[in-house]
Amino acid sequence: MRVDLFDFDLPPERIALRPARPRDSARLLLVEGSAISDRQVLDLPDLLRPGDVLVFNDTKVIPAQLEGRRGEASIGATLHKREGSREWRAFLRNAKRARIGDTIDFGEAVQALVLEKGEEGSALLRFAGDEPVELLLERAGRMPLPPYIASKRPTDDQDRSDYQTMFAQEEGAVAAPTAALHFTPRLLEALDARGIGCETLTLHVGAGTFLPVKAEDTAGHKMHAEWGRIDQQTADRLNAARVSGGRLIAVGTTSLRLLESATGDDGVIRPFEGDTAIFITPGYRFKAIDGLVTNFHLPRSTLFMLVSALMGLDVMKAAYAHAIAARYRFYSYGDASLLLPR
Repeated sequence: MRVDLFDFDLPPERIALRPARPRDSARLLLVEGSAISDRQVLDLPDLLRPGDVLVFNDTKVIPAQLEGRRGEASIGATLHKREGSREWRAFLRNAKRARIGDTIDFGEAVQALVLEKGEEGSALLRFAGDEPVELLLERAGRMPLPPYIASKRPTDDQDRSDYQTMFAQEEGAVAAPTAALHFTPRLLEALDARGIGCETLTLHVGAGTFLPVKAEDTAGHKMHAEWGRIDQQTADRLNAARVSGGRLIAVGTTSLRLLESATGDDGVIRPFEGDTAIFITPGYRFKAIDGLVTNFHLPRSTLFMLVSALMGLDVMKAAYAHAIAARYRFYSYGDASLLLPR
């Protein structure tokens, strides 16, 4: 499909620079079939059915944004995919000034060797020394806020907690599964009282999620791979919930993409561990999920293509036009939507 079909105009003032407080006080746009209505995140227990299961991503964001130097050149690095105990793929700013074999000094006794160079400023870095890379990043790194926030204000200490979900356990993401940022202990208690289940899986979100689609047609876009895992016990419980008539509601496009990657054409979810580069566009037949809680996405992005595949492009364009007119807050720190296809 033509990428320009997924374009829309968003006023810059609709981009949220801080999350709602408390988190569960955010607004929620309900899109059920083609019907659109305004709700609150705290309404979720009443909008779902007993027996439904919400599926969360328990990945934890690491401080993967680094600022360094190679000689006199200033070089920024955003890590996006682990390749070994000390190796990470990264997108480099001022990448032309870093050659294979160069060492980038990120300060705080943190250095990395450039092992490979790739397309669009990408590189493979190996961190020096014996200290675990996680400790190096805690010392020298910053939380990797999305470009549309980082370009408007500096990252600060508040982002270290704001940009982390209550489910965060497995370190490795360089972007938050932001739909889950809206959930709080009191909301989970209300969901449990309603008979709505919760399960977790792991998908380490990469910085490729923010890359623009430069191709003119979706067929020409290459997705970056991300590592994920669903264990046998979780797969069994999710399959049992569906057999019992419950719906699986993915919380975030990351959970959705991993569930769809782990599900066969027979609709059975199987254990999964490895990379997925699934690219979901209109025409895709969903096998695992029955609905989605998600934030509002960028124009021409792979994520807006995904929600359009779930609900229909015309429905999502109408929903986004309504959200803009109703002054919803957009993107990672913004409001949420609950998408329930017919």
